Amino acid sequence: MTFRSTLTSWLAGLDGARLARVIATRKDAVAAPEPRSMEEVAERLQRPGSVALVLPQLPLPCLQVAETLAALGVVSRGALARTLGATAPAATRELDVVLEALADHALVWPDGDGDLHMAGPLRHAWDAPLGLDAPLETLLEGVTSEGLRGMLVALGIKPVRTRQQRAAAVLEHHGDPERVASLIANAPSAARELLQRRAESVSPQTEFIAFGAPGADSRPGARWALDRGFLVRDHHGYGRDRMPAEVALALRGPDWHAPFQPVPPAAELVSVTAVEAEREAAAAATAFAAHAASVLSVCSAAPPARLKSGGVGARELGRIGKTARAVDVMVRIALETAYSVGLLATDGPRVAPTKEYDAWAAQEPAAQFAVLLQAWWKLPLTPSQTRDEDDKALPALAGLPPCDGCLQARDGLLAAAARLPEGRGARVATDLGPLVAWHRPLAHPSFSDETPFATTVSEAELLGVIARGSLSPLGAALLAGDAEELAAECRRLLPEATGTARLGGDLTAVVSGTPAARLAELLDATAARETSGAASVWRFSADTIRRALDAGRTPDGISAELTAIAAGPLPQPLSYLIADAARRHGRVRIATAACVIHGDEPALLAELAAHRGLTSLGLRQLAPTVLVSATAPDQTLAALRSEGYAPVAEAADGTVRIEKVPPRRAAAVPTPRKSSAKIGTGHAAHRAAEASAIVDAHPLAARLLNVPPTAPEPDPFGAGVPFGTDTEEIVAGYAKQLTYADVRQLGHALDAGTAITVEYVAASGSRTVRTLSRLELDPPYLEAWCHLRDAERVFTLSRIHGVMPT
Repeated sequence: MTFRSTLTSWLAGLDGARLARVIATRKDAVAAPEPRSMEEVAERLQRPGSVALVLPQLPLPCLQVAETLAALGVVSRGALARTLGATAPAATRELDVVLEALADHALVWPDGDGDLHMAGPLRHAWDAPLGLDAPLETLLEGVTSEGLRGMLVALGIKPVRTRQQRAAAVLEHHGDPERVASLIANAPSAARELLQRRAESVSPQTEFIAFGAPGADSRPGARWALDRGFLVRDHHGYGRDRMPAEVALALRGPDWHAPFQPVPPAAELVSVTAVEAEREAAAAATAFAAHAASVLSVCSAAPPARLKSGGVGARELGRIGKTARAVDVMVRIALETAYSVGLLATDGPRVAPTKEYDAWAAQEPAAQFAVLLQAWWKLPLTPSQTRDEDDKALPALAGLPPCDGCLQARDGLLAAAARLPEGRGARVATDLGPLVAWHRPLAHPSFSDETPFATTVSEAELLGVIARGSLSPLGAALLAGDAEELAAECRRLLPEATGTARLGGDLTAVVSGTPAARLAELLDATAARETSGAASVWRFSADTIRRALDAGRTPDGISAELTAIAAGPLPQPLSYLIADAARRHGRVRIATAACVIHGDEPALLAELAAHRGLTSLGLRQLAPTVLVSATAPDQTLAALRSEGYAPVAEAADGTVRIEKVPPRRAAAVPTPRKSSAKIGTGHAAHRAAEASAIVDAHPLAARLLNVPPTAPEPDPFGAGVPFGTDTEEIVAGYAKQLTYADVRQLGHALDAGTAITVEYVAASGSRTVRTLSRLELDPPYLEAWCHLRDAERVFTLSRIHGVMPT
């Protein structure tokens, strides 16, 4: 019976409520259009892509049970419990809960005989579940009937006639762990050591037969194990010797159990009331909303510049943080979340606000915060991460590859906090990190975390999602996925924007809570921000008032606008400051001029200023005898002369510039010296001719000009040599920095499975040379094993600048 048929039968036997629950947990698979039959429901639930989406959302015990079933195949519930060591009553109940959860996701289900089946794609989620190879029945599929007969003879079993019977006899013999362990215990020492080493390995060791090398069975003990089926030669897998799972389990012994941790790790808890959690969450959310609004306001006034390698570097982040009075973490989270929802966008060499930002800035703080909080929840990266895996500085908005494990880290954190006892919270919020690893084992911690998931926990506290080590109402709304509930909680916890400020005689403006957009804009234009957060402070000075006057505001307009937003009358020191700054403003003026025209006759200068033929010079009269021109001196001089005037040019010291140009002469060519040594006439003539040839470069230049040009590189996008393979065409479409020859080398390495050396520019801008193997193309990324880091890495194709053979 196939996986799909057993799943169909099991689904058909469920009551309506249980079937609805299964479909609800896998709504990603059973989506519109509506399935027409139970067989179609089963088919959708068994799709590999659908199963792969479920695994990251499961806690540790569910993955441990699924991995054990993937290793054992179809087994009874009792055999599964014995393998997991879950035979005690409490452990049995916990195993039932895990199996129920896996069944709700249609990953594991029982058949009519009580055996447990699992989704077909789930078996391939692990390369070697529990460090075990495939079951014996699977490995014997490639063994011939004569090979099975040889195994039976070596085991001392009388051979039977048909191949099916022979395979069943080997399966029956190896299905008894005690018999297998006893037989191997009496094997030759070389065979016993080989098999024991293979059984205890974390991942199945594979031996390859290379052409011209001694066979794998020439190793001590290998032939004995192959003859008895304790190792099976995989003739379809390059001659690998594989150990059946039954043999490995028998050698591990009855005391060995698969890992099973049904209870999450303990955390030190303290009492936390709902009022305390709400108060802290409200304070954190209010502070973040104010800082984010300030950060984006700074970006609106002076858009940050992008690095050549992409992203916003440390210098620009520091400038934004200093102006907005926000720490680096706040700046990074605000930029990343705003960019992900379209409030910021790349504008050439800078990152600038969009039209959506103007609408967002006009909203109340609660609505602004809700947008950024939902963006953080769905952000496929860790926004406050400052270092990459190589411990290099990481710019903000660096365009990193999507990280699903980062999403699971946030989901696991909120799931762990939601399962804490009511009225209790972690004594230290970072104590929730180990719980995240239990609730979402496939989550990714940050590279710089000193404790598990410390960065994720810190971000959640800054945003008010985690408060006093427990889940806040904001976090509960996020976890439930209810946007309306989240908006309502934001409106309840965050105060409305403040439209007034307290103006003090010490030339400060204090705003409690989050300032309204109009208020913040006015104070940013007329004063300098000193602090931001639950309360914001601005300070007025002569420089800030002068800046407002430079922007086009008038003294009376500044006084009127400040009076309109002040909680009381305008302080007298502030009025004096505005009046004094206005009195001094503009007493000295600076005009733009490319050159100056002056003379002793005011009438002549007035005539030049009114001359229609000189309009293009942009002449403007500053004094009776002084004109400024918007055109360069030489052009102004030529225009005046073309109209019949006779101007002269001045040097930098005020003297008349002499325009006489001396004739140009070439340097004399020295006559070659005659050699003082007595040599033959013919040799002397040859030396003289050689010297003349070296001195006179004209014939050499003529020869170089007449040489035909070098043939250009073939153009893969034009009429040149076409791409050799589809891989080359895909690589060329994304790796814009590579030449055609480099594209061909990288394409060949991908198709042939060979190693390659590349020159790579990381997101931080640093250049490294790395040797890569196990190449897998996932445009626009290249997944490979990095020999420099000795780990799997993801490389962006557009950042590869050179390819060299290894």
